[in-house]
Amino acid sequence: MGDGGEDRSVETDIDTVSELLSEIGFNPETNVLTKRQAEVLALREQGAKQQTIARMLGTSRANVSSIESSARENIQKAHETIAFAEALSAPVRLAIDTGTDLYDVPKLVYDACDAAGVKVNYTAPDLMKVVSDAAGGAIDGREVKQSLTVGVTSDGSVRVRR
Repeated sequence: MGDGGEDRSVETDIDTVSELLSEIGFNPETNVLTKRQAEVLALREQGAKQQTIARMLGTSRANVSSIESSARENIQKAHETIAFAEALSAPVRLAIDTGTDLYDVPKLVYDACDAAGVKVNYTAPDLMKVVSDAAGGAIDGREVKQSLTVGVTSDGSVRVRR
């Protein structure tokens, strides 16, 4: 989110943000975000510019920028941790080797799932898209350029790890 332009109708103060965090169940003791990080993200989601938030918090725009960046990084790490935990507990895990044709991946996944008695929730084209999107730069065109691990959870969800 850039910090240029006008605030989107921000009629919020820090007390209102604290009430919002409480209302949605934010608890800094059990969350990967600090209370300050959650406050900054809540204000940014409401359209406040970093400079406006800095004035509200009595700090610098650079500090608000750093807090926001750290918060977003913590969220990304939390997502990665969840994906890792799901991959560990997935009843189906298979390696997709470098050089594999993306069009061969659905059959590999379906065969592994059939052997484990797990139903996949995707058609072949959808499965190729899920794998390709999750793999990012590890797939170029139809070729797997970097080995992948595909996990399928007991509910049929597919997780891809590089």
